[in-house]
Amino acid sequence: MNLKDKIVVITGASSGIGKALALEFAARGANLVLGARQYVTLCEISQNIEKEYGIKCVAAQCDVSHEDDCAFLIKQAIVTYGKIDVLVNNAGISMRALFKDADISVLRTLMDVNFWGTVYCTKHAMPALLASKGTIVGVSSIAGYKGLPGRTGYSASKFAMNGFLDALRVENLKTGVHVMTACPGFTSSNIRNTALNKAGVSQGESSLDEQKMMSSEEVAKRIADGVVNQSRTLVMTAQGNLTVFLSKFLPAWLDKLVYNKFAKEKNPLF
Repeated sequence: MNLKDKIVVITGASSGIGKALALEFAARGANLVLGARQYVTLCEISQNIEKEYGIKCVAAQCDVSHEDDCAFLIKQAIVTYGKIDVLVNNAGISMRALFKDADISVLRTLMDVNFWGTVYCTKHAMPALLASKGTIVGVSSIAGYKGLPGRTGYSASKFAMNGFLDALRVENLKTGVHVMTACPGFTSSNIRNTALNKAGVSQGESSLDEQKMMSSEEVAKRIADGVVNQSRTLVMTAQGNLTVFLSKFLPAWLDKLVYNKFAKEKNPLF
């Protein structure tokens, strides 16, 4: 796929990977519809992108946990451009709390944003994507292959997302719609700063060393390349590929490795 003049819809586009994706697709000549809760920030990003890259960029306030917001986002794309070529389901939130301590509302919030947000946006965009033989991208996680301690809700939502996208891919083998699951490793972004604690409040700081992580810009480049190349699944780090491999062939050993890794994070939960 040549991205020039394609219409790309991106959720969670006001920061982190979402913002980097907006810049990457714009640099490749795509026109954009950006959705996020932080509307003022999103408008500033949209205006800067239009000035720098000479493409059209529309900002739409959107909380993906609300179906009506998702419907509005997709409608904005159709009204403005008449079609959608690529939908990137990027909006997401994380958590950091042991299941025994976490309020159940924390897990519900993560499912609403990470899983249902993907379902809502994809459902409303599906007629347009079928018409254009377009691409659906889900920005998932290695947590969708291996459950991570202190992230039960996050892992559950990403496992659900992976299963949804996998089934959707099979359903569309003959329609021309391409489905790609993108799984970054740990990425330097604000997702850990905004991760919910046991009470459902943003923890405010990362518990991991952000300096050693892949940048949001590198993740965005790989996702855009994946769209161009019609990739099926992107697991972006050696650690991620090893995790997927070990989860299939040495799962008990992987449990110990994951436990030991998270036992060494800042202010460990166990």
